[in-house]
Amino acid sequence: MIKRDYYEVLGVRRDAGDDDIKKAYRQMALKYHPDRNSEDPHAEERFKEASEAYEVLSDPERRHIYDTYGHQGLAGAGFQGFSGMDDIFASFGDIFEEFFGGGLGFGGRSHPRRRGRAGGDLRHEIKVTFEESAKGVEKEISVTKQTVCETCKGSGQKPGTERKACRQCEGHGQVTHRQGFFILQTTCPVCHGEGSVIEESCPECKGRGRVQKKKKLSVKVPPGIEDGMSLVLRSEGEAGANGGPAGDLYVTVSVEPHDFFERNGDNVVFRLDITFV
Repeated sequence: MIKRDYYEVLGVRRDAGDDDIKKAYRQMALKYHPDRNSEDPHAEERFKEASEAYEVLSDPERRHIYDTYGHQGLAGAGFQGFSGMDDIFASFGDIFEEFFGGGLGFGGRSHPRRRGRAGGDLRHEIKVTFEESAKGVEKEISVTKQTVCETCKGSGQKPGTERKACRQCEGHGQVTHRQGFFILQTTCPVCHGEGSVIEESCPECKGRGRVQKKKKLSVKVPPGIEDGMSLVLRSEGEAGANGGPAGDLYVTVSVEPHDFFERNGDNVVFRLDITFV
């Protein structure tokens, strides 16, 4: 079967930007979604065709290969397209969630999962002397932040207990509503999409999975740092939720002024007023 040009499939120009491609794919997905076209035998194929075109054109590397060598270039790079609808739903679940807020049903193909949320970034300020900024220095700071609960290891549940299936969504993580020919799925308001709830909360963190703690950190200030520059300590921010990655800690360096010297780029300037004599 001869494949159509991907730009033609989505109805966009070859110089279309990412937003235009995403918008075009959204319109095609709505137009040819099988749940909306149960009586059209060709709708599923068009839906698959649009999804395949979007996967290529939304990926900078694949798009470059396609623009240069066409379909044959993609085949040589190992891209085989889609063999079935399950491949599409597996590859594009996050895209549909972005478009529809998790609201377009996929015939029960989605499964609940505990999604980790990244922790928030933190900011801290330290002061260094003029001499320390020139030579470099190591400073110890104390930061109060959310850390993973050691008692429950971040699960939020009492050790030795298990989670139970959510009664609201019966363990699916989503509740279903029907609007005309659409089957709309929304995140369960009780379990927040996890499909299960805590039966007994951890006594240490009260079910939050994180606790507020103070932690001491060592910050290495490199030689030559300028006033207002920031250093990044990766994963030293707030702990993530449900196993999500921790945020970062941004340390802003404030250089105290010197009584005699001042900095001018990479130079140190000393100004001295002298008499004519």
